[in-house]
Amino acid sequence: MNPTGNTILITGGGSGIGRGLAEELHKLGNHVVIAGRRQKVLEETAAANAGMSWMVLDIEQASGIRSFAPELLAKFPRLNAVIHNAGIMRPETLLEQPEDLGDAEAIVATNLLGPIRLTAALIPHFKQQASATIITVSSGLAFVPLALTPTYCATKAAIHSYSQSLRQQLKDTKIEVLEIIPPYVQTNLMDGANDPRAMPLKDFIAETMALLTKQPTPQEIAVERVKFLSEAANRGEYEAVFNTLNAMRY
Repeated sequence: MNPTGNTILITGGGSGIGRGLAEELHKLGNHVVIAGRRQKVLEETAAANAGMSWMVLDIEQASGIRSFAPELLAKFPRLNAVIHNAGIMRPETLLEQPEDLGDAEAIVATNLLGPIRLTAALIPHFKQQASATIITVSSGLAFVPLALTPTYCATKAAIHSYSQSLRQQLKDTKIEVLEIIPPYVQTNLMDGANDPRAMPLKDFIAETMALLTKQPTPQEIAVERVKFLSEAANRGEYEAVFNTLNAMRY
């Protein structure tokens, strides 16, 4: 990925990992457009970073994406990159499934269908650019699941698989596909902001940016901290890591 001179859309860009990436990419001379559900948060983030733009987007709603994409491209015709960062994570007790599976359906719609729908809406435009980049955000839990959050982990495993297929299908185009694989990071996702077991957000962003701006850019952006999970199967340690992860988190 060219580290500068891009116009980049970052979903979920008003807080957490999204904001961290937005601010660092903004500093490098990219025009960053942050998107999310909470207008106030977007406005505050953009105000703190002169020149950053924002747009409201409810990534969970298919109809919202269909109306958002044309408006986005009309406002920012030079858009050539997207970071699919928006996501939600909720605990679920599978033995007590209610009739209303609202949490599971919202997680699937936000974490999986949202990126798929938005990618589909942007690919025709990206194909017309001199170069373009699609960046998905999966998770170390795509490789070893946390049983407390089954649907979240399933969507992240699906995003990892989808990223590989998307990369293969676009290999003869000028669109590159990258995947950021975060570990447990100190953000408000599942109230982890103050958890000492989580990687400090500042450290995660710094290490991720070093990899993201590397030439050539690795297809999978994996900080050292996440490799305990993402490389467990390759090390022949999947069962041990699964048991350790789930013993720690319950």
